[in-house]
Amino acid sequence: MDVIEAITQRRSCRKFKDEPIPDEKVTDLLEAARLAPSGGNIQPWRFIVVKSEEIRTQLAQATPMPFVPKAPVVFVCCVDTQVFSPESVGTRFHELKEAGAFLGTPLEEMRPEDYAKRRNSDPIAARAYLGLNAAIAIDHITLRAVELGLGTCWVMMFDQDKLKEILNLEDRYHVVALLPIGIPEHVPAPRPRIPLNDVLLKEV
Repeated sequence: MDVIEAITQRRSCRKFKDEPIPDEKVTDLLEAARLAPSGGNIQPWRFIVVKSEEIRTQLAQATPMPFVPKAPVVFVCCVDTQVFSPESVGTRFHELKEAGAFLGTPLEEMRPEDYAKRRNSDPIAARAYLGLNAAIAIDHITLRAVELGLGTCWVMMFDQDKLKEILNLEDRYHVVALLPIGIPEHVPAPRPRIPLNDVLLKEV
C-alpha cells in the first residue's frame, strides 16, 4: 500500500471488533508517531496506551463518546509543555545543528540562547503550536493503522481534568486527543469532500 492509498482508505471508525491488538502493532503505530516531523524538532508528543478493561471503562467518565472505551486500545495523545524549557530547546538546537539542518540559513550562526528566545511567549499560542505538532504525529498513526488493517477515530470531546485524574497525569502534560484503535467491524463509506477547485484559492 502506498501513501495515497492509505489516505484514500482512511476513515473515522466508531465500531470495532472485540479482538485484541497485538503488541507489535501497537509498537508499530508508536514508531510511526515517533518519526513524525516537528517545528524545531521539539517532538512534543507523548502517549499513554490504554489496554486494560478497567481503565478503558473509566474513560467513559471523561468522554461522552461511548465507542471510546469499547475499543481494544485507546491512545491518549498528549503534549509535554516542558519541551519549551531552555535545556530541552538547547538540546534540540544542537541536534539540528549537528545534522546540518541550518546550513545556508541565518540559524547556522545563531547561539542556542538566542534561538530559545525566538519562541512565542504567549501561552495560548504556545499550546496551539504544541497541538499542531502533535497532530502531525497522530496523523502518522492513523495512516499507518490503515496499512495494518486497523481503524481509528480522532476524539476531541473529553474532560481534560477528569482524564488527568484517571491517568494520574502531571501538570506538564496536556491531552490533545483520544484515539481509539481496533479492527473495524465494518468499513464506513467515504465522507464527502469539497472539490479541488474550492480548495485551491489561486495560482500566482
